[in-house]
Order: sequence, then structure tokens, then C-alpha cells
Amino acid sequence: MFLELFLGILTAMGGFVEIGELTFMLNAGSKFDYSLLWVVALGTVGIMVYGEIAGRIAAVRGQGVFNVIRERAGIRLGMLTLVSATLVCLLTTAAEIGAIALVWNLLSGWPYRPLLLLAFAFLALVIWFLRFQTLERVFGLLGLMMAVFLVVAWKMHPDWSAVAQGLVPRMPASLPSDQKLLYAYYAVSLLSSVMLPYETYFYASGVVEDHWSPRYIPLNRAIVLVGFTLGGALAASLLIIGKLYFGPLQVEPALPGTAALGAASVLGRAGLWLAIGGMFFAFAGAGIETAMSSAYNIAQFFGWTWGKYRTARDAPRFALSWLIVLALATLVVLTGVDPIKVVEYSIVFSVVILPLTYFPLMAISRDPDTMGIHRNGWLSNTLGWLYFVIVCIAAVAAIPLLVLTHGGQG
Repeated sequence: MFLELFLGILTAMGGFVEIGELTFMLNAGSKFDYSLLWVVALGTVGIMVYGEIAGRIAAVRGQGVFNVIRERAGIRLGMLTLVSATLVCLLTTAAEIGAIALVWNLLSGWPYRPLLLLAFAFLALVIWFLRFQTLERVFGLLGLMMAVFLVVAWKMHPDWSAVAQGLVPRMPASLPSDQKLLYAYYAVSLLSSVMLPYETYFYASGVVEDHWSPRYIPLNRAIVLVGFTLGGALAASLLIIGKLYFGPLQVEPALPGTAALGAASVLGRAGLWLAIGGMFFAFAGAGIETAMSSAYNIAQFFGWTWGKYRTARDAPRFALSWLIVLALATLVVLTGVDPIKVVEYSIVFSVVILPLTYFPLMAISRDPDTMGIHRNGWLSNTLGWLYFVIVCIAAVAAIPLLVLTHGGQG
């Protein structure tokens, strides 16, 4: 049961520190100092709430998120959610494949496009041949190399009183009027990047993959607390590094190699290699999560047999689904589109589908006829509905802010 902790770590690493989170957090720190740390804290608690609920439902009912969405939202609204979620996962998978190729390009100097094909082959072979438990433990454990950014942020000696002030929700009074919309855009985007819906899709499906029962519910809470706290701390450390290292240099970190410079500036070559290694396993873990999440969602919605614990012969449509998503994602980045731009748009559009994802979870988790003694308590209900209101507000604001700020360019 202790080894199940790696499910939470893999989910957190693939959700908090994938390529989009990396660039958004560093840029947020370089542009707005510590003033957006409160969004990181807000989002971390939110994904804990919904991650715990999704895991508890899966442990009690043995069903993933899209089983619940189809049951509670119905066919039409459920299909809208499925199509939207699949497109977002496809874009995110494309960005992670591009990010893996960029890391390999940094290390080898080989051409970018052939490396995209190698990244596709790598992810396809890993998902095909490795058992689910092996995936979560290998990529969860090796993704912990990203903890180097925690050390780097600490050794940069930030002003901890200023860090604490950044945890208070407010717009900086000194912010020029032409920057206020950009600040709001970053606030919505950071909230979305922390509460990415595929994290709950993958986590709940992983609970079913690992054959959890209601006796795992206490462990579910511990895993969510440890895994997502670690992810939130890493996200906050990236924002601190963005403020202290990239802010004074007036550099906009957009590539993995640029992000690794922050670690190298403090810890030298060891920091550089740990940062690059951690980014590779975090990006690969995110690519695996998003491709498999698409297949989980499609199979659950249509009632297909699914699961990595089954062979491809026993669940052929499930296996074909994640393979097609990987192939389509590779074709997207082979067109030459910037993977950073792809993931920025996917993060913004992710927040739009958050209410469609989380409302069915809230509806079923509080139902005593469905969940029995494992239904929501007062704290889960209060926080769940509070965050539902927050994500609804963010969903309404996301697209207008994207347009008004020209995709975050100001």
C-alpha cells in the first residue's frame, strides 16, 4: 500500500510541472514577483479536494470520472465534455512530445523533427510494454529529480516576508493599469495549470487500475495530500526562481534549457543535470498521463473494456485510443507549431471544461444512496462547492482574457 504513493506523485508531477506549468510559473515570477503565489496555494487546495473526491468515488464504485459524467450529466452534455476534454488532452500531449524533443535536442544537438518521432516511439513503447504500476513508480520516482528546484529556490534566499505577502490574494497596487489584464490572465492560467482536469481523470482511473477498495480511502487522502502538496511546493519554487533569477535578467523563460539555467546558476553542473533529468521524466509522465487519460475517458464514456492491467487483445479499443492520440499529437507538433504556444492555449481552454468535469463529481460524491457511509462530509461539501464557484468564474473569464491580452503578450 505504501508503494501506491507513487500514483499520487506521478499525477502531481505530470500535472504541476509539465511544460506549461514550468513556463507559466517562471514567467509569472519574472513578471509579477511573488504576487501570484496565492493562486498556486488556492489551486493546490482545489486539486486536493477534487482529487480526493475522484479517488474516493473510484475506490467505492470502481469507476472512472467519465463513468460518473455520463451517469450524471447525460449523453449530450457528457459528449460535449468528452470532446472538449479529449481535445485539451490531445493538445497537452502534443506539447509534452515537443518538450521531450526539445530536451533531447538540448542534450544531443540532433534535429528537432526527427526527435519528435523518437519521442512518439518512446512514449508508445513505454505505455505498451510497462505495467501501470511500473509506470507510476518509475516516472513518479525519477520525476522527483525536479525537487532540485526546491533546493535552488531555498538557496537563492528569497525574502520570506515578501513570499508570505504573496500568499495574500490581492492585485499589486503598484501595477500599471495596462498590466492589470495581463495579471488577471496569468491568475486564471495558473489556476487552470494547477487544477488541470486530466489530473483527476488519470488519478481516478489509476485507482481502478490498482484495484482499490473502500479500505484504501484513508490512504487516498494521504496520497492526495502528499502528492499534490509536493506538486504545489515545486510550482511555488519555480515562481520564486522566476522572480529571483529571470526577473533581474529580464529574460522570458520559454524553453526547457532556459529553465535549467536557474538550477545551474546555483548548483552548477549537478543542478543542470538534475533539472534536465527531472524535466524529461516530468514531461514524459505528463505525456503518458494525457494520452492515457484520453483513452480512459473515451472507453469509460462508451462503456468499452479498458485498463492497462488488461492486454491489448482484451481491451483493443482502449489500446487503439491512446495510440491514436499519441500519433495525432505528434502530427500536431510536426507541423512546426511552437509546443509552448500549444500548451498555453490548452491550459486556458482547460479551465473552460473544469465546471463540466467537477459538477458531476460533486453530485455523486454527496449522494448517500450511491456512496453510503463514504459520501462527502461537511468539509468536502463546503470546499467542493466553493471551488466549483471559483472555477465557474475562471471559466467565464478565460477566453476574454486570452483575446484581450493577445495570448498573454500584453
